[in-house]
This record gives sequence, structure tokens and C-alpha cells, in this order.
Amino acid sequence: MSEMRRILLTLEYEGTHYAGWQRQLNGPSIQEEVEKALEKTLGQHVGVTGASRTDAGVHALGQRAHFDTDSRIPPAKWPFVLNTLLPRDISVTAARQVPDTLHARFSAQGKRYFYRIHNRPQPSALTRNFSAFVPLPLDAGLMASALPALLGRHDFAAFAAAGHSAKTTVRTIKRAEIIQEDRGFRLVIEGDAFLYNMVRIIAGTLIAIGLKRLPPDAFARGIGTGDRLALGPTAPACGLVLEKIWYPGE
Repeated sequence: MSEMRRILLTLEYEGTHYAGWQRQLNGPSIQEEVEKALEKTLGQHVGVTGASRTDAGVHALGQRAHFDTDSRIPPAKWPFVLNTLLPRDISVTAARQVPDTLHARFSAQGKRYFYRIHNRPQPSALTRNFSAFVPLPLDAGLMASALPALLGRHDFAAFAAAGHSAKTTVRTIKRAEIIQEDRGFRLVIEGDAFLYNMVRIIAGTLIAIGLKRLPPDAFARGIGTGDRLALGPTAPACGLVLEKIWYPGE
């Protein structure tokens, strides 16, 4: 009998037509499609564990996931094998063998997301699935001045959607930056981990600050009080991209 090996995948996908990463009863998921491709390849069901349970409509450039197999397919060949079987909106961009002590979700040391805001009077026909549309002008200075309050280790209880299952709401944010682009803005946020809908709540609050509907100290108030009502609405899923996840040694 062949020895089991753990394979770590890096995946890119457009989440528009999926109910999220995790298997769902109400629609197709990224995890389901990857597991179906593995089953066609190996002739048996193989479970895939993702690093981040991205929501319906959220995209990824650097999702990570692992599975265990006794197949002799070389690790570097897995992208070629799986991409012939996956839908065109899902792609495995890299694969490598890792120790069986590495867990895609629990071994992750950090994640980086970005959120795109299309800030023009008229919506875009081309980027509508990849950005949030805000037709009114946003104040870049106000948005930039608000972000430093997020940096550091804080209790982000106010930044979690109802029904989250996190054991602790304390998180460390290492980077929070708003970058002006040709058609609007890109929010970049990096930290050790994120709560359910946390980045979308940050993005929605930032938009509200940019529209002068919330004060620039809204983030500080949310952290200080733990009150979800101190923050803005949850921004649409379509603007969010999971950019990168990294592990010890990377």
C-alpha cells in the first residue's frame, strides 16, 4: 500500500456563480467542484480542507486547501490534472507536498484581502462582478485618516456578522491601506485572521466614512464599544478578493 501524502493547493476562482467555498445545500461550491475533480481522477471521494471559507460571490487569487492521497501523481502535476476537470472559473495555480502536520486552515499565519470600489457616476458593465459600485464621490482623505485605528491587536467583536462561531474576536491587523485607482479605490487589509464578514464590514464602514455618513473615528468607536451599530453596512461580496494566505516558512 502506498504512503499517504498531504498536498497543498493554491487556487484562484471567480465566486460569482458559487454559494461560497464550503459545500452548501443551496447551491454549488468551490470545495464541491474541487472534490468532484479529485474523485474523477482518483476513483474515490477525497475531502478537501480550505484555509478560508469565503462567502457566496467572494473571489480568490490565493485560496489554499489541502487533501491527503496515496496517489503517485507528482505534486507539481496536480494543477495540470485538476484544471482539465474544473470549471473555467476555478483554477489550481500551484501544488506542493507538505508535512501532514500542516493544516490549511489552522496552520495559516496570515491572510491578505483586497476590496475594490468602483467610484464613478455610472456603473461598469465589465467590472460589476468584481467591485462595489458607489456613484457618489468618496473623500479619499477621510478614508485614509480612519484606517490607522484598525492597526494592531484589538477585540473586533463589533466587526463580526451575527451568528459567527469564533471562539475569540481578538485579531491583529498589520496593514490597512486605501489605494486610489483609475476607476475608484482598492482597500488592502492584512492580518493574522478575520472574523465572519469582517473585511466587508470594514469596507462598508470605509465607504460610509468616504460619503461623510459616518465620522472618521467610526472604526475606533466600534473597537472601543463593541457596538456593531457604530459601524457601516456590510459591503457587497462582489468587491472582495482573498489575495494571499501564508504559512510558516513562506
